[in-house]
Formats: sequence, C-alpha cells, structure tokens
Amino acid sequence: MERGSPDSFTRMGTLGIEEECFVVDERGRPTSGTDELVYEHDPPEILADRLDHELFKFVIETQTPLIEDPANARAALLEIRRALVDHAERHGFRIAAAGLHPLAKWRELEHAEKPRYRAQLDRIQYPQHRNTTAGVHVHVGVDDADKAVWIANELRWYVPIMLALSANSPYWDGFDTGLQSARAKLFEGLPNTGMPTYFEDFDAFDRFERRMLATDSINDRGELWYDVRPHTEHGTVELRTPDGQADPDIVMAFVEYAHALVEALAEEYEDGTPNSRHRRELLDENKWRALRYGHEASFIDRELDGTVSLGEVVDRECDRLGIDGIKRVYERESGASKQRRLLENAGPDALCDSLLLELE
Repeated sequence: MERGSPDSFTRMGTLGIEEECFVVDERGRPTSGTDELVYEHDPPEILADRLDHELFKFVIETQTPLIEDPANARAALLEIRRALVDHAERHGFRIAAAGLHPLAKWRELEHAEKPRYRAQLDRIQYPQHRNTTAGVHVHVGVDDADKAVWIANELRWYVPIMLALSANSPYWDGFDTGLQSARAKLFEGLPNTGMPTYFEDFDAFDRFERRMLATDSINDRGELWYDVRPHTEHGTVELRTPDGQADPDIVMAFVEYAHALVEALAEEYEDGTPNSRHRRELLDENKWRALRYGHEASFIDRELDGTVSLGEVVDRECDRLGIDGIKRVYERESGASKQRRLLENAGPDALCDSLLLELE
C-alpha cells in the first residue's frame, strides 16, 4: 500500500500545479479521448510521466515539473498547457476546462478501465459513477512535517475563499443547479472529501493515514481527497479546492495566493503561534456559502465573532500578503456568471467555446 513519509518534507516554497481538464470534440462537447492521449500515443516529452486520466475518459490531468522559483510558475503552466493542446489536436481532440463541463451527461460518458478507478467505482458506487468533476490542485513545498500539518490546519479557513473566487461550475448533467460551484458539492458525495478535521501534529495525521489503509477504507494515501492535505509523498501542502479554469491568469492568482499563504503561515509556525483549532462545522458553513454564492458570499470571520464579505477578505489579504491576483479575479465576472450569461444570450456553442483552454 502506498505510504508517504515525514522525510519527504525537505524544501520550503517550491511549487507544483495539477490541472484536470476535459477532452472535447471539434464542437467543444465532451468525448472519450484519454485512451488515445494517455496510452495509445506517446505524449510530448514535457508530458512524459506528467499526463494521466481521471475517472471518466473525457477528463485528463497534467502536472507541472517541480517549480523551484515561483517567478517561473506561469511559464511552467503554459508550457504544459501548450503541450497538452498540441497533443490533443494532433489526434483530433480539443481541451477545455471548468469545474464541471456544462454539457456532460454522466450516464452517457465512459468510465476509465484503470483498475484503481474500477475498484473505486465498485466500492463507492453512485457518488463516484457521477463524478465528472475537474479541479486545480496547488502544491507548496514545506520543509518540516509538523509544520506542514500546522499549515494545513490553518489553511482550512482560507479554502472557502479560494472556492468562492474560483466558482465555475453552475451546470451539472445538463441543468442549472442554482449553485456557483456544483463541483464542490458533487465531490463531497465521495468519502474522505471536503473540509478535513484538525490534526495535532504529523504523528496524528500519520496514524489516521495508516488506520485508513489498515482497515481497507482506502486503497492508497491518494484517496484521502480532502480540500487541503499534507502530501506525504511530495513533501507539500496541497490545496485542492479551486474549480478548473480555462484562463491561466485565474489559475496563477490561486498559485500566487497559495504560495503567499503557506509562506506567511510558516512564519507564524516558526514564531510559535498556536493553531486556531476551528470547528469543522463552522468551516463547512463557510464552504457552503462559497459554493452557493460565489463572488457574493460572506463568511464567518477567522475569529468566529462576526461575518466578512468576500470583497473585504480579498482586500485584506492582498494588503497583508503583498499580492494582487485574487483582487483581479474578484473584480471580473465570475466563471459561473459568465457561463450562465453565455448560455442564455449566445447559446451552447458559445458556452463551449468559452471553456477551451487558453494558452497565453
């Protein structure tokens, strides 16, 4: 069984970006293509060992190489995106991104044959059979295992902020859910997802991981699908909350924010700041507000004695951390609003076109 190690946590501030995207046909509609793109044809060299499929044959995942310097993150992301789009186009496909593809009908789409996913389908049943979700995962390197768990605990309050800003999945299975991120709620239907609980230190997390493996609750540590987790193989803290995005500028805003948060929290840990120990139920309420209201959300504040609007949080965070990407994301039309506007005013073809992966 796959296990991680506290010895993996050796470097502070490195980055890795994983994107789940959709394989679509020439009209931008979901289609099975991962067999061809992952198995039947060799991908470009930059994608070797960095390209995989997900549960459905229309969902494909890429990973950037290890990014040593955050200043190089955008170039690394775009290099991977260009390689994926070129690879897809050579074999008759296109690539799109969102939290959910608005025209994907889960009962009409094919599941992957990979034994890992077949085992998940058998174990989880309906919630996994319908799981057409796609997200963005940001890894930030941390140089100590206990520090990584401390940071992951603190990041739980910030997870709904990123989700609200990223909300880009109003449609699921062909209908408007009334949510801004239906992906987030659908994914919570799986076991071991959503907002994690508080862990005292790395040993506590390690005992939990080992117990889940020993009791056959999961097949490998990668099936702990929480919104934020210490990644015991890569030696990172992994934020898994944003919806997929066609626009690389939006992805980079979350990368910038995640990196700045982890670095700031690492300093707090070094200064001996105690963990907040927020109740998960209150954090779940904030996540609900994020996925329901998106850019219009307000949250129970970090001190748990009032509420704060997303706009206020964004302004405060940009000032505190010296960043500006999430402010630009907040000030533009949200992904969910754009999807609804396009479908109503221009129709499904325009909506599908808007989801095609951008390369600049």
